[in-house]
Amino acid sequence: MAFEDTLSSMNISATGASAERLRMEVVANNVANAFSTRTPRGGPFRRQDVVFAAIYDDKVRNAGFAGGSRGHVRGADQLGGVRVDGIVDDPSELVPVYNPGHPDADINGFVLYPNVQIPIEMVNLITANRAYEANIRVMQAFRQEAEEAINLLRV
Repeated sequence: MAFEDTLSSMNISATGASAERLRMEVVANNVANAFSTRTPRGGPFRRQDVVFAAIYDDKVRNAGFAGGSRGHVRGADQLGGVRVDGIVDDPSELVPVYNPGHPDADINGFVLYPNVQIPIEMVNLITANRAYEANIRVMQAFRQEAEEAINLLRV
């Protein structure tokens, strides 16, 4: 067993925690801009989502699959963590609200508000927070087991 194999669970949890932290920041930004009708890009704010992708272990990329089933490649199904592929705007419709006195109202008196729904954002925040905490707990458990193994070697 290689040293990097020993640390792979720690790396997977660290990348997951980092990705979930970013997701919490994006959700907080969505909530903060839930009523922003004017942005520097022009127009109302658009809700944003984080896109995750799996990182596969280097063994998968380096071993190749030529000439046989993938079952013979050690580690072929091992994940190496998660990465953020990007932050994308939600393409759903903006919300028109009749408010003729608003400075951003159109000729018919409608103002386009962001496509942010606070209850959905709060659910997203809770799930991101719990996933973050789960990754932190895995890292703490790994650290405790490593400390116990080192203590056993000292004896």
